Amino acid sequence: MSNFDFLKTEFKSFYPNASQAEKLALSDSRGSCFYARLALEMAVHWLYNHDQTLRRPYEHMLGALIHEPTFQQLLPPPLFNKIKAIQKAGNQAAHNPKPVMAYDAVRICRELFHLLYWLARTYTRLSDPKELDISFNPDLLKPRNLKTQAKVIPSTVDALQKQEEAFEKQQAEQDKKIKQREAAISAQAKTLEEREAALKDLDAELATLREELAAAKEKNLKVPDSHDYSELATRKLIIDLLLKEAGWSIGPNGSDVSEEYPVIGMPNQKGEGFVDYVLWGDDGLPLAVVEAKKALKDPHVGQQQAKLYADCLETMKGRRPVIFFTNGYETWLWDDVLYPPRMVQGFNTMAELQLMVQRRTLRKDLTGVNVKESIVDRHYQKRVIQSLCEAFMQSQRKGLLAMATGTGKTRTVIALVELLMRCNWVKRVLFLADRVALVNQAVGAFKTHLPESSPVNLVTEKNGLGRVCVCTYPTMMGLIDFMKDGKRAYGVGHFDLVVIDEAHRSVYQKYRAIFEYFDSLLVGLTATPRDEVHHDTYHLFDLETGIPTDAYTLEEAVKDGFLVPPKPVSVPLKFQREGIRYDDLNEDEK
Repeated sequence: MSNFDFLKTEFKSFYPNASQAEKLALSDSRGSCFYARLALEMAVHWLYNHDQTLRRPYEHMLGALIHEPTFQQLLPPPLFNKIKAIQKAGNQAAHNPKPVMAYDAVRICRELFHLLYWLARTYTRLSDPKELDISFNPDLLKPRNLKTQAKVIPSTVDALQKQEEAFEKQQAEQDKKIKQREAAISAQAKTLEEREAALKDLDAELATLREELAAAKEKNLKVPDSHDYSELATRKLIIDLLLKEAGWSIGPNGSDVSEEYPVIGMPNQKGEGFVDYVLWGDDGLPLAVVEAKKALKDPHVGQQQAKLYADCLETMKGRRPVIFFTNGYETWLWDDVLYPPRMVQGFNTMAELQLMVQRRTLRKDLTGVNVKESIVDRHYQKRVIQSLCEAFMQSQRKGLLAMATGTGKTRTVIALVELLMRCNWVKRVLFLADRVALVNQAVGAFKTHLPESSPVNLVTEKNGLGRVCVCTYPTMMGLIDFMKDGKRAYGVGHFDLVVIDEAHRSVYQKYRAIFEYFDSLLVGLTATPRDEVHHDTYHLFDLETGIPTDAYTLEEAVKDGFLVPPKPVSVPLKFQREGIRYDDLNEDEK
């Protein structure tokens, strides 16, 4: 028997990969997680093919498909997080050389069971969806003989990747068959009317199936779903996966993470407490505490309790840890020595947390620090740098500079980077531009004015190492998901400062995920006049509309003699004056 036997009746295409994940859970955990991810991909593609409420995104990768708003609206909240857990576990199985624990594979099989159960229950055409009421039975996961298993299916990562490629090839072949069928219909049709009728018949078949599934879905959703989707288990699994992505060792053999760690000094009758997670440094001292609350609760419910745990650990160990509180789906970081709580997209690595703790004492006061005049020497450049420094000193983490074209925005930000590095505020910087030409220009400027920062062009050197990384927005979107040895190459705390060149509304709309992902200081540069900057851009920097951190306008630059006033030139164009006639064009123009 298998936990996935319920798929055999109406959804048998999912059964092979799902059952294989189950069979390998205890004997080949890496293979199990990979097959679970394959089953997830099949389920997501099936939903897009058969549910008319879903709108396909421009990108057909799994990450884009599951984050499409209509897809997220389709699923109950617990299920979306189960999908993320399966995806992350599959990625780690494929790219992380560290062993995959059997208990992790069992948890992923359970998440896959809940997802496929929901799919089957929602879209089944059985008269009563309650006929599918079943629960996950871990006793059905039995280890198989490894020698027998090796004959049945290779368990290496390479072989599993080939299986995924075969699945993608199968999808392409199915698309090809559909096109061939349409071509055959077109060739056989004697008249245009016959061809249109045949195509209508083909569309009608698909439309009928979708209507049947839509009707089944509507009927099934009216029946209360009492299935236990194990949301608390999912929350724990996602927290564990996020910690592993940041390089923390968690589980029975974990050495740098303690779970349910006992502390003394709590304000209760026994004076005792148990911290959900403690993250330890190489020196044996605590770097962070993680307080996990139930998924249905606001994570802020655990904020005060996490602070009390930090108080206890500071008394016990002599160092105050950074505080995380989370419900598994929403995570907040609180370094209460320096900043108020802020939402983050994951956990910091050990090195990043150690640097965060060290900065409490190492970073210098920015007030009155001299700007390096070999980089900038104009009065307004020094002023806007000082404005940003004052904002940072007041625990603000974002700033927007509106400076006219030609006033030296790039050199200004290079001088800012040099000052912040000198004062131990930042170590690594990300400079983002929207065109490759601007990336090349910025790299050249950093090499000229701040060569010790070892600037790297990430567009051409994906694995380049330097204190300053320069990149386009689309390239960085891809690098965020890049995994190296099972860990994110660029974790949430990798950069201490992110600079947005030409910050404007379209950047905000398309790429705000980058700014939300990295937990860093954020500086935006724009040449757009302050009154014309869109309110979305101001909101990104937590500023009032029309009030940037500092501004230097074209009018001021002209008045000060740094720029000359623009002169409009009218250039009459033949195309606009006389229009265009197709018959008058030569073959190349046509």
